[in-house]
Amino acid sequence: MTLPASRPLYLFAFIACVLLLAAAYYMEYVMGLLPCPLCMVQRFAFFIIGLTCLAAVLHNPQPKAGRKRSRAARAYAVGITLLAIFGGATASRQIWLQHQPADQLPSCLPSLDYMIDVLPMMEMLTLLFSGTADCAKVTWTFLGLSIAECTLLAFIGFALFGLVQLLRRED
Repeated sequence: MTLPASRPLYLFAFIACVLLLAAAYYMEYVMGLLPCPLCMVQRFAFFIIGLTCLAAVLHNPQPKAGRKRSRAARAYAVGITLLAIFGGATASRQIWLQHQPADQLPSCLPSLDYMIDVLPMMEMLTLLFSGTADCAKVTWTFLGLSIAECTLLAFIGFALFGLVQLLRRED
């Protein structure tokens, strides 16, 4: 089975990122679901994956004579895979928090803007990934899956996409 050329696949992945981010902003501004800090990290991961896919579409790296893949093509694939793993780990953390008793989680954190402005980087990251009761709330589901579970599936899809792009041969 032959895969389509890389460029249309990267374009499809970019469009998927745009649609995921559009859904997130719809949920925030139309449905009134406020994102927790872990949700913001996941949005950032989708944004960077989308930018990487767009760069791959615009750049369209071609292999040099005698090579299976260009360095740039491998770099795009590795970048997408690593970003998807990071995003998946963040979504997994949020899913874990959702299955913890609410009374065992801190009640709230300062806003993300405040933490970025005031706290040292390591302290901010520690607080951010420790999670709160806000991160553990399941306020919306789709087919029985929470938002974090849906994003984990999307990150798994992007990680697989990156691996396929990394391992494929350009003919």
